[in-house]
Amino acid sequence: MMSHDYDLFVIGAGSGGVRAARIAAQHGARVAIAEEYRIGGTCVIRGCVPKKLMVYASRFADEFADAAGFGWTVGETRFDWATLIANKDREIARLEGIYRSNLAKAGVTILESRAVVVGPHAVELVATGERITAGTILVATGGRAEVDERLDGVEHVVTSNEMFHLEHQPRRLVVAGGGYIAVEFASLMAGLGTETTLVYRGEEILRGFDREVRRHVHAELERRGVRIICGDIFSRIEKTADGLDVTLRSGGRLVADTVMMAIGRRPNTAGLGLEAAGVALDAKGAVVVDAQSRSSVPSIYAVGDVTDRFNLTPVAIREGHAFADTVFGGRPVTVDHRLVPTAVFTTPEVGTVGLTEDAVIETGRAYDVYRATFRPMRATLSGREERMLMKLLVDGETDRVLGCHIVGPDAGEMVQLIGIALKMGATKADFDATMAVHPTAAEELVTMRVPSERHPARLPAAAG
Repeated sequence: MMSHDYDLFVIGAGSGGVRAARIAAQHGARVAIAEEYRIGGTCVIRGCVPKKLMVYASRFADEFADAAGFGWTVGETRFDWATLIANKDREIARLEGIYRSNLAKAGVTILESRAVVVGPHAVELVATGERITAGTILVATGGRAEVDERLDGVEHVVTSNEMFHLEHQPRRLVVAGGGYIAVEFASLMAGLGTETTLVYRGEEILRGFDREVRRHVHAELERRGVRIICGDIFSRIEKTADGLDVTLRSGGRLVADTVMMAIGRRPNTAGLGLEAAGVALDAKGAVVVDAQSRSSVPSIYAVGDVTDRFNLTPVAIREGHAFADTVFGGRPVTVDHRLVPTAVFTTPEVGTVGLTEDAVIETGRAYDVYRATFRPMRATLSGREERMLMKLLVDGETDRVLGCHIVGPDAGEMVQLIGIALKMGATKADFDATMAVHPTAAEELVTMRVPSERHPARLPAAAG
């Protein structure tokens, strides 16, 4: 039997790669992991974690403003960008240290270098030129922010990577994009006092989310001061004495101190040597894998955003764990990508799990809609004009809850628990039989008794 330097070599120390490396090592495998930047990957270093810390910071303005309605007198307040960034960086460094320590405790060798695949069982470290062999190679390099390189003036834009490290808070910000990264940054920066404009080429922000969620978030963000322009794109960016002059395809013009491009992410496979090694990639550059995360080369696997299956950190972690259990633990595990709960940390927050209404319509089945919109209890004394949305989509024949969509405070926390119920096949009758917790916003999910709408099944179109 051929001997290799390691049983497993992981390229990329993000959430999926770190979990796979640790679990494989705990199963007794000899494991090495290579990372060219920092341990923790996009989520920990320049994604979910620092973003959520900044979201928390952005919500304190509401806390101060709302306090008066509850009898509190709050003195002069002032936000300091430098303090937030420094404290955020300190926390990220702490978390990176934990990730690094956990790998070391598991017996994983950490190699601080970019690694490229040079064969079915071999990688090369770019920093040293050293060639290392492994019985199995796992690609877990995540994704990277896309920019439109054809845009005149693209050299003036930043992505989410740079937004976390801006030396000064922009007074005026223009964001291109309508996905969760774009709307989250537009929301949090507006909350911190930055004059913010969001430009999106589509007809409505948050493509892929439920139609009512999209409209509701749009209206609430505009209520909170975010200017949203849909159906338009950048045509040119020029640096002037007043900042960055952004010209839109429609002819409109915007002036900003910072222009952020958040038009999507692409699987991070460029320059990894995968195609030369025989690994199949799709048109977007994602590694094509089967249900067990195996690529077209039997000894090479891939997990996380680099596969472009379901690009969320918990999914990458689950895929990495399943890979390690399957290949090194003798316990085959297939990850179920259905009914994955997710949140968008705008203000107001979005929590969603299951089918959107458009997806339900496509199935042709009969379905009922249960909907509640209301002012959160806290807003009654604060005087804040905001509305919360809760929506359940229910199969008209089986009574099974097909989707749950929430917009409002703590939506992410709520949908995590609703995800368990939907995974277990909960029906609307199960929701109805559950005692409400009062007074809470979440009780609306179990007290909506009468459908807002009923939709009959749609017969398939006649052939010919």
